[in-house]
Amino acid sequence: MSDSACIECPDSSYPGDPAAMTADTSGRANWAGIASLALGVFGLVTAEFLPASLLTAMSTDLGVSDGAAGQAVTATAIVGAIAAPTIPVLTRNFDRKKVVLALTALLVLSNVLAVTAGSLSVLLVSRVMLGVALGGFWSMAAALAMRLVPENVFARAMSLILTGVSVATVCAAPIGAYMGNLWGWRSAFVAAGIVSVATLAVQVFAIPKLPPKDNPNLKVLFELLGRSHVRVALLAVLLVISGHFAGFTYIRPLMEHITHLSVATISAVLLGYGIGGFFGNFAGAFIAERSERHAIVFGGAAITVLAVALWVAGTSSAVTAVSIALWGFAFGAFPVGFQTWIVRAAPDQAEGAGGLLVAAFQIAIASGAVGGGILVDQVGALGGPIFAAIAIMLGTLLTLRYGPRPARIETA
Repeated sequence: MSDSACIECPDSSYPGDPAAMTADTSGRANWAGIASLALGVFGLVTAEFLPASLLTAMSTDLGVSDGAAGQAVTATAIVGAIAAPTIPVLTRNFDRKKVVLALTALLVLSNVLAVTAGSLSVLLVSRVMLGVALGGFWSMAAALAMRLVPENVFARAMSLILTGVSVATVCAAPIGAYMGNLWGWRSAFVAAGIVSVATLAVQVFAIPKLPPKDNPNLKVLFELLGRSHVRVALLAVLLVISGHFAGFTYIRPLMEHITHLSVATISAVLLGYGIGGFFGNFAGAFIAERSERHAIVFGGAAITVLAVALWVAGTSSAVTAVSIALWGFAFGAFPVGFQTWIVRAAPDQAEGAGGLLVAAFQIAIASGAVGGGILVDQVGALGGPIFAAIAIMLGTLLTLRYGPRPARIETA
């Protein structure tokens, strides 16, 4: 019998097919368009993350509890979960450029309304608008990237787009806390509004006309849910991301009420979280290129340990600062890991699969904000890390057992 060579290929239940990832570029990569999408992601994630660094100031100004103010995150997440699968369906006959511009314009209006909000109800309306923009944009991000660059640089393009998340993570929390301390929490949303206006201007010129290509509909969404890898990925997202946001949304109350840090120190710790997330995105991409399953397991295992550390030793300034910074680094593995997983599981229906993934993310964020808020209001600021440790551990174990893995096939 001749020597055999082993090659790596997806198993039979993992139907990723790079040939399905076709671009509308005739071999040319539109990096300006990709950069404009990264800028859009930056603006959306910045607006989404701001409440985490401004929660106590917002709750005091609006006269509500920290848990109630945290529902500004919930509102965005719930609407985003609905918008993600429905926006591609409702706009399937429109040029994708026009859809992107409309979503960015909605982001601008959301920031304007947040700046002028005089009550929690008005703030929640602004966050609902953000949820529509966020869900719609994220659901189409991967599909747009596939049309702007050739398949052989798709992963690089997605990494650049996801860099917008990393930069927002670096900037949103610490700068939001700093600006909120100097000029009030509304000033942070003024800055976010300026970024969103600049994003809209860049996208007008950088994104070419993109006539509708996919034909997403409810039948396609149900068909996607029938694929085992899609279902497992969505369940893993629900567990892991709900745990992360239960911890992250209420991290400032923990630093104020448990660790007793000053506002300046909180800003510095949040900056450490952001810097950790920036480098974590690249580390996560490095691991995910080889195995998205390993990337998600790495991030989940690390955050579980860090959440337990905050739970047990959150009164220590050193433990809290180091744990939060490393938490940011570990979280960087999730976006690229889950995006790679879902695109390879359903490359033939990228917009539909992307919509389901974003819906799962937003439902998870809402679950984390609600569950964490209940625990914070009932048992104190350590409720966030408690929720995070349990949920992320379960999601990590699920991914470890059932996540995608290459199968070794022997060829003569």
